[in-house]
Amino acid sequence: MFVDGGMTDNIRPGLYGAKYSAIIANKLDCEKNQTYRVGGKLCESGNILIEKVKLPKADRDDLLLVTYAGAYTFSMSSNYNKLPQPAVVFVEDGKDYCAVKRQFLEDLIQRDLKYRK
Repeated sequence: MFVDGGMTDNIRPGLYGAKYSAIIANKLDCEKNQTYRVGGKLCESGNILIEKVKLPKADRDDLLLVTYAGAYTFSMSSNYNKLPQPAVVFVEDGKDYCAVKRQFLEDLIQRDLKYRK
């Protein structure tokens, strides 16, 4: 299974073998009858986020939720390959709180200068 994320958002599995579990948030009541390896969108050996996880059958546009990503995940994230960083959202007591806004390509290129001969 490939997700819209990966080592730019979370380098910990590739860097030192951090282990995670996950759920498909929109299929909480479905039987976990498939085993997946979860990889990100970059073609790098360190881009495997979860080696093995049992989940319901995954479909396009399902929402994969990593239940705990670690305290340093955001501070270790990067813009490798000019990818923007995702938002940081906390969930508590059934309510979500956006702690950091999503980054967009425009945010990354705003300091770029045009080449002059």
